[in-house]
Amino acid sequence: MQTSARNHLHGTVHAVQDGALNTEVVLDLGGGQHLVAIVTKDSAHRLGLAAGKKAWALVKASWPILVKGAAPATSARNTLCGTVKAVHTGAVNSEVVLTLAGGAELVVMITAGSERTLGLKAGDAACALIKATHVILGVD
Repeated sequence: MQTSARNHLHGTVHAVQDGALNTEVVLDLGGGQHLVAIVTKDSAHRLGLAAGKKAWALVKASWPILVKGAAPATSARNTLCGTVKAVHTGAVNSEVVLTLAGGAELVVMITAGSERTLGLKAGDAACALIKATHVILGVD
């Protein structure tokens, strides 16, 4: 499957918790990192999401909030931390590539002004904050 989402993260379903309408799914990405997604209960059941099942997540590069260094406490369910692999500066936006603990890469699009303010460079520690509702799940 091809999509316009820059981030395709693969993992194994760690936990599934149904609510009245929505379901919380925790995807183990490896390296001690988990990604939490909130999907409709119907979608979770249609996809057959259960502990141990292989799944993938899509996250558009423009959705995460990027912080340099350790992440502060926030309401975002996902804090994926790693090392800045590369920064590609554009006239308006900059693309930051993070290498996560498990080896996966996460691309985050920020404004060029934010890049300058953060002073990001390869080798810096950084974290991406992602709302659980900004994660799209799929299975093969």
